[in-house]
Amino acid sequence: MNTILEQIETRVPPGTKIPKPEARADFIVKKVWGVRRGERALIYTIPNHRTPTKPYQKGITVSEWAAAFERLIEAGDLTRSWFEQSMPACAKEGGCNFTTIGGLFELLGYAEYDREGRGVYRRAASL
Repeated sequence: MNTILEQIETRVPPGTKIPKPEARADFIVKKVWGVRRGERALIYTIPNHRTPTKPYQKGITVSEWAAAFERLIEAGDLTRSWFEQSMPACAKEGGCNFTTIGGLFELLGYAEYDREGRGVYRRAASL
């Protein structure tokens, strides 16, 4: 699974806007790689509507990236229900972690958001 981690590292620099299906403000990659939940992780910021100059930070660990990518490639989709069941620590930090994973997979050309079946990213047809 190093492939997806290498692609994130080389193609998703700090400052990258993360595609989100319904976000009204920008979610931005802050650091590749930092530490979250005791593991190396991609750190990103989310809007803080109370204090816009101090965005919140969240992160997705390398093992979570690998598990999500494996699911997308093998099953052909990444669903919110799979995410919540298979990645509980990541899900507990917030549902925006799900759309961040899917959004970066979209950005890298691996997934497409299914606008008909909310909460689903499908493996890109080109794969």
